[in-house]
Amino acid sequence: MRWLCALLLCLSLPHAASSQSQTVRIGVLGIFHPHRLTLTAVHADGLLVNAGGQQIFLQPRSACSTLHIRPSGNALRLSCGAKELRSDDLRASGRNQQAVGFLLTVPGEIQRRYEGILTLKAKDDELIPIVEMDLETAVASVVQAETTPGTPLEALKAQAVVSRSYFVAGVGRHADFDFCDLTHCQFLREPPAPDSPAANATAATRGLVLTFNEKPVAAMFTRSCGGHTRTPQEIGLPQSEYPYFSVRCDFCYKNPVRWTRKVSPEDAALLFLHGENGRLAIGRKLGWNAVPSNNFTAREQNGEVVLHGAGQGHGLGLCQRGARNMAEIGSSFREILSHYFPNTKLEDRGTQAASH
Repeated sequence: MRWLCALLLCLSLPHAASSQSQTVRIGVLGIFHPHRLTLTAVHADGLLVNAGGQQIFLQPRSACSTLHIRPSGNALRLSCGAKELRSDDLRASGRNQQAVGFLLTVPGEIQRRYEGILTLKAKDDELIPIVEMDLETAVASVVQAETTPGTPLEALKAQAVVSRSYFVAGVGRHADFDFCDLTHCQFLREPPAPDSPAANATAATRGLVLTFNEKPVAAMFTRSCGGHTRTPQEIGLPQSEYPYFSVRCDFCYKNPVRWTRKVSPEDAALLFLHGENGRLAIGRKLGWNAVPSNNFTAREQNGEVVLHGAGQGHGLGLCQRGARNMAEIGSSFREILSHYFPNTKLEDRGTQAASH
């Protein structure tokens, strides 16, 4: 969520669930718009694929160890060894329909390991893979992807609570699934090792979410706030149910990340008229580092607009840089969350039933 594309959607969504689902449905690898995928089992027990009323069992080191998948309009073409079939969709799980480890590969691009249940369909000759995974697995994967090596454990715990809160409160971000694996929602990559700092931070905060007025908060975070966190109104976004108070961040205030950029008058007008949405539009066109944050001053020079700014990201919610410093000087994750999310409570929603 470092650059958080289309932040407007999340801030304007109603908080659909006041209780926690134990699984989340995440669309993966969408940035590649895949037209080919391969599916491979990770564990010796294999992988059970249900498609077109038939079952295919993927077994490592067997004649059918890797399933090759292509779209055909809105259908799937599947092949494994000598077996070929067509289907409208696909579901891959363990032998007993349970979550399982598997590898999903975009040939020539990327291979990624997941733990969960895979569903897959095609739309307009593009493959749409969706992984239903345990909430805590998703949280640990995000903490691993969204933080830097060496981050203190208490800051990682704060990040875990923020990421879990977002998953619990933000269900329904996309039409075909709840969340994507990009900064539009939260970065999600492979699950971390069980003994990793990200996994330990997630386990230590299991079930804990931020609430405001007894509802989970779709909590935001930013890489570095520049000295003060922002409110939605300051960056041209509507007010969310949680008001996102502007909070002084002492470390970033005293040690801001400063930057200078030059943009065209047209792009500058986008920034001033549309705030964060304008910044994201410029990012899509020029690259995500074109305007690093919403915290800047502007002046005209030789037909261009020179921006002098501080911070990285939209500036809402948890400041990762400030949280890291707070942890380094002895603050607990509860103190970090209380600082960046005033008037919230920490509640354990881990035992409540799903409501969506």
